[in-house]
Amino acid sequence: VRLVESGGGLVQPGISLTLSCAASGFTFSHSAMSWVRQPPGKGLEWVASIYSDKKLTFYSDSVKGRFTISRQEDKNTIRLQMNNLKPNDTAVYYCRATDLHVRSDYWGQGTQVTVSS
Repeated sequence: VRLVESGGGLVQPGISLTLSCAASGFTFSHSAMSWVRQPPGKGLEWVASIYSDKKLTFYSDSVKGRFTISRQEDKNTIRLQMNNLKPNDTAVYYCRATDLHVRSDYWGQGTQVTVSS
């Protein structure tokens, strides 16, 4: 199983950034996909999730209206479009897969996003 995040970096407040996660080694279509972040010195914080069925999406209140999660079934990838980034969005962003059929959970290595002027 592999989940490989990309797209992180250092950006100024107000700028947009898109994260990607490439998945392999499990049944992508059976899986709910999520982004989870860990701000410096803090615990894990759920950001957004997307289900294969009807592509239902859910967002934390802190990112609702600014972030958009999407999935590309033909490429086994998900993306997180992040608009109007704020300094408190600074975190390591992890891709997470939850295979709903076999009840397994997988995590990527994370990608750093730093929002600073």
